[in-house]
Amino acid sequence: MKSIVKIWHTTFEDEAKHYSEFESSDIEYFIGCMLYNHFNFENALDTMKTIDLSYDFLLSVEENYDEVKNFIDKISLDDELEKITFLNNFLNDAKSKYSEDELYLINRLSYHLDGVKQRYDGKIQAQKVDFQAPKAKSKNPLAGV
Repeated sequence: MKSIVKIWHTTFEDEAKHYSEFESSDIEYFIGCMLYNHFNFENALDTMKTIDLSYDFLLSVEENYDEVKNFIDKISLDDELEKITFLNNFLNDAKSKYSEDELYLINRLSYHLDGVKQRYDGKIQAQKVDFQAPKAKSKNPLAGV
């Protein structure tokens, strides 16, 4: 894993590749997202089966994306707990390298993985999340005028 992290850290040594709001920790976050998507967790919520990668990030690493993707595609773990542990170890390693201010995205991914682990440990079937708009509290008295 260190080799693929190094590929993108080397890429971003060129500040011309930085996009707005770039943080070095984004590299580990997006690798984590790629791992999350690759593992296709059985215990993920329907709305969290995959995590989209940032378009800005993908544009910046375009020449290195396939190399990293090929490396990740070769990771073969059959057991859900092995997958959770692998990604959790990767995220914990990343957390040890950055300040709390730089960990927003990594912490967000870690939070989703924690939910997968809780459902796995409790043998709880992931349920569909139904997003609905909140009901209006009051009507506009000028509506229809």
